[in-house]
Amino acid sequence: MSEEANKKDDVLQEETADEAQAPENEQAPENDQAREQAQEPEGADKGGEAAGDANTSDAADAAEAEEEALNARYLRLMADFQNFKRRTEKEKNDIYAFANEKIISELLNVIDNFERALAAGNADDSFYKGMEMILKQLQGVLDKAGASEIKALGEDFDPNFHSAVMTEDSTEYESGKVTEVLQKGYILNNKVIRPAMVKVAN
Repeated sequence: MSEEANKKDDVLQEETADEAQAPENEQAPENDQAREQAQEPEGADKGGEAAGDANTSDAADAAEAEEEALNARYLRLMADFQNFKRRTEKEKNDIYAFANEKIISELLNVIDNFERALAAGNADDSFYKGMEMILKQLQGVLDKAGASEIKALGEDFDPNFHSAVMTEDSTEYESGKVTEVLQKGYILNNKVIRPAMVKVAN
């Protein structure tokens, strides 16, 4: 009986030893899984950091593009403002320069009549001298307003300043020269307000 009891004890001890070793072997996979799970958050954090860097880069590019667009718009607005300013200044100068154009054009007819009257008068007459003084005053008004007479007699015919109403043969002037002024022409601030009416040599 003692030998059988000893055998039973040996079998029990072996089973107990096997059971004690089995949990150690079973726990090993659990430890590996725990390690993998512990490592996964680190990888996830790296992926999140990469995504965050990409988002930051995209935001920076978008901000830079928006800034460039604003700068381009600002430059366009400045150019438009400068053009508007120059255009307004030119219009204002033109208004000042040619505001008297209409009244001066009407005064030219008065001056023409004065000159015709003086051409038919007597230079020794006191009335003639008074008319001559009035004519000089009118011409002074024109000068102050910026109006001046166009030179024509003996000059080359220029359609920009002269209006040829007839031609004639001339021994005194070369071909293309103005031989006679039928009506004086005038310029107001470098603008022709009335061309000279002239005869031109053939």
